[in-house]
Amino acid sequence: MKKWMVIVISAILLLAGCSSKTTRSNSTNVSQELTYASTSDVVGLSPILTNDSVSANVIMQVYETLFKRNPKTMKIEPLLAESYTNQDDKTWDITLKKGIKFQDGTDFNAEAVKYTFDKFRDPKTAAPRASLLEPIQSVNVIDDYKVEIKTKYPYGPLLAALAHTAASIVSPEADKNSDLMKTPVGTGPFKFVSWTPGDQIVLEANKDYWNGAPKLKKVTFKVVPEVSTAISMLQTGKVQFIDAIPAEQIKRLESIKNVKVTKAEGTPVYYLGFNMKKAPMNNLAFRQAVAYGLDRNAYINQLNGLGIEGNSVIGPKVFGYDPSEEKVGYSYDLEKAKKLIKDNGFEGKEVKMLVPNRDMYMKMAEIAQSQMTEIGLKVKLETMEWGTFLDAATKGQYDVTFLGWANSTADGSELLYPNFHSDNVGSSNRISYSNKQFDQLVNESRQTIDQNARKEKLKEANELLIKDAPVIVMNQGVVTSAVDQSVKGIEIDPTGQWSLYNVHRE
Repeated sequence: MKKWMVIVISAILLLAGCSSKTTRSNSTNVSQELTYASTSDVVGLSPILTNDSVSANVIMQVYETLFKRNPKTMKIEPLLAESYTNQDDKTWDITLKKGIKFQDGTDFNAEAVKYTFDKFRDPKTAAPRASLLEPIQSVNVIDDYKVEIKTKYPYGPLLAALAHTAASIVSPEADKNSDLMKTPVGTGPFKFVSWTPGDQIVLEANKDYWNGAPKLKKVTFKVVPEVSTAISMLQTGKVQFIDAIPAEQIKRLESIKNVKVTKAEGTPVYYLGFNMKKAPMNNLAFRQAVAYGLDRNAYINQLNGLGIEGNSVIGPKVFGYDPSEEKVGYSYDLEKAKKLIKDNGFEGKEVKMLVPNRDMYMKMAEIAQSQMTEIGLKVKLETMEWGTFLDAATKGQYDVTFLGWANSTADGSELLYPNFHSDNVGSSNRISYSNKQFDQLVNESRQTIDQNARKEKLKEANELLIKDAPVIVMNQGVVTSAVDQSVKGIEIDPTGQWSLYNVHRE
């Protein structure tokens, strides 16, 4: 009898052990909390008043746009919008989804859309991405759930612009009564809980989310200045998600058993930019000398597959790309670079190189500093925290610097216009580039809904930009992520953006 009881008890214990393993793999029994690590803190939490990828990562979880880009097909689809129609090529009637509320309990409706876009376009707001909605002439409320957007001219990229994080719809009541830079209020799947500057931001599931509550109950955006530390935290389970992985760390991450690494060709572009308001940076011969003196392959070869070589400012994953543009521009030629420096009296010129404290930019700067020194320049590096850097770069407090553009719209016009059109000098055009011929070509690429015509104008504008060399492309980007094996459902689209709505842990 006793022997029989021992067998039964053993069997029960064995089954209990098997059951335990099964429940650990079940998402309902795993902590539905996720911590994401970033080397930088956000600039702020208002979509209207920010225009950087670090802030956008948080904003995308709290706010929503009228349209979104499908991460797999890259096609534009409705989100807060239900549908749209065109009365003519300058009039867009957008029907909104009903029954949606902001996280403060107020209604999402046509008035909220009008309020958001009117404030965004108001010069007094000084929105850093104001150029995004510059083509809009007026936003009119037709009824509670229908808005009419009239543009100044036929505007091909409008839906792409309305899918941009900066065009997220804000709660008018919250914006009037609080500071959205510190306490965001949107319609998204996660609600703001707290922000400890320099440390972390905490979000929680929006249980009343119109499309169903997310599975993750809590999300923490942790500031971890050192990437190596973030990777150690990922390995030990203190962090479950990192992205924008530096090339020198990719092999280490791929060797960690409990971590899954993904890499895909993306829309970002990274470049060295010249301050076009200062001499000799505004001298073409100087820019050509630097362009010839940069062996960009030396940089790309260190990226372990996380960068793609190219001269074209418009990259392969962006609307308007033409492979023939890769042959335009300046290839590495050390002797030609030295000759230009000597012939134009640039020898010994001191150059202030401003660099944000992010690993990839620091790597670019180290290589560029060495190569620019070799052609006869004296280069002094100055590093800054991300938010401080953006402010200094916008004010032109540098000679040369390194910048990037995520291309969140994946549209060439919305790359060239904000970064290089003279309309945006002093805001998103941080290099202060101004060229009337270029401006006209970019305008023409935006002011038609004929997509073939747009491509042709983008090709011409891109070629002019490459030859004029106010920027030198360092590389086209590869988007990356690394997650703990328990994390399921993360999709990084070619723009590098991601939503945590469909993410859970098993």
